[in-house]
Amino acid sequence: MRHSNGIRRAALATTAVTAVAAAVIVTLPGAAMAASATTATAPACTASALQVSAWQAAHRPVGTGTGAAVVQFANVSRKTCVLKGHPTVAGAGNGSPSHNTPLKVTPTGRAATVTVRPHGKAWVKLTFVQVQGEGDGYCVSGKAPKAFPTMVIGLPRSGKHQVALNDGWWAECDNKVTVTPVSSVKPS
Repeated sequence: MRHSNGIRRAALATTAVTAVAAAVIVTLPGAAMAASATTATAPACTASALQVSAWQAAHRPVGTGTGAAVVQFANVSRKTCVLKGHPTVAGAGNGSPSHNTPLKVTPTGRAATVTVRPHGKAWVKLTFVQVQGEGDGYCVSGKAPKAFPTMVIGLPRSGKHQVALNDGWWAECDNKVTVTPVSSVKPS
């Protein structure tokens, strides 16, 4: 008999602990709601929600042109939003988006949704066919190099953004660019 009483006490204790745990979960609905709110999909970032800047990447092909650039998208709105996909890229001729030269984009990597909270940032990296030589430079392909004061960077469902490099003009060859998808990790 003594052995069975010990089993009953253990069973009662287990039942009591389970009941207390269930009561805690039931009385803390905010915890469950907070978890579901973080998994809910936010709307796409609007063009006006983003402030865009660009600079030459630390790791770029050898040459005298831009080679590679990092483009940063900062959420300047008061709401969380999402970015996803690979950008479109066009050189803005005469500094105007209406006189742009679309570049042939080669996407790399798999696109994933990036949640950008207010004051948060996301990035893409653009790698160009590099200009070679000094002065005016040349393209290995034999085509003339191009230089643009600004580029128009488009993001799916998030508008087109005209942006200048923080340290000069965009210089490239062959009107081709390889692009990464939007990322929450800043590329180098």
